Amino acid sequence: MAHIIVLGNEKGGSGKSTTAMHLIIGLLREGLSVASLDLDARQGTLTRYFQNRTAFRAMTGAPIPIPEHAALLPAEAEKFDEVVEGLWRRHQVLVIDCPGADTPLSRKAHVIADTLVTPLNDSFIDFDVIGHVDPETLAVIRPSTYAEMVWEQRKRRAMGRLPPLDWIVMRNRLAHVDARNKQLVAQALEALAGRVGFRIAPGFSERVIFRELFLKGLTLLDLRDEGVNAQVSMSHVAARQEVRALLASLNLPLLPSVAPDEITKA
Repeated sequence: MAHIIVLGNEKGGSGKSTTAMHLIIGLLREGLSVASLDLDARQGTLTRYFQNRTAFRAMTGAPIPIPEHAALLPAEAEKFDEVVEGLWRRHQVLVIDCPGADTPLSRKAHVIADTLVTPLNDSFIDFDVIGHVDPETLAVIRPSTYAEMVWEQRKRRAMGRLPPLDWIVMRNRLAHVDARNKQLVAQALEALAGRVGFRIAPGFSERVIFRELFLKGLTLLDLRDEGVNAQVSMSHVAARQEVRALLASLNLPLLPSVAPDEITKA
């Protein structure tokens, strides 16, 4: 049955949908059968991404892969089990994009996640969702609301005798300059990681290209495809390496070809 990857964070604007899109296309390009589920169909960022992608493929004939996709509105929580089971049985990987809020659908997704990926903008404003920091010493005082919610769902998984959750926090929109704030956020994450049980994964740098590709439904992994006709710069190559580094950090047994020593071959 499918390995379930959930993109979760209770703060909006963290880059969940962009990260989900790149993971989905990366997994498809590794030859896996992938499905996607958008649990925030009202905003529908991931759903719109695939609508744009479908339209671009129809217009250009570019051979870009598209997953089986479904979406649920907040009021459709009763359909969750049926939709998930269908996708789960038909594919090798199911990627679920959660809303940026604590909702019944989001909690359901967190319980069934084999891997939880939490994109986190590289600032203490976003860090506050998972941990409270002393304003004077910058020492981590205690886990925050989202970390507590994840812990609750982990306990539910244990009661259901499900395998332990692999929680990955990725730093997103990293500045190119090695500023003091960047170093302090890294130190705080390291301190909190062992305390609440997550791994820190390579994230994405701040790049305009991520936002530009949305209108065509493209990812950085599509730029060299026939029919896309994109100019590939060194910045794009570096961004592709970041995507492959994130894929490698998932440690999925289904992905023997995505190894850390192959990241630079993107």
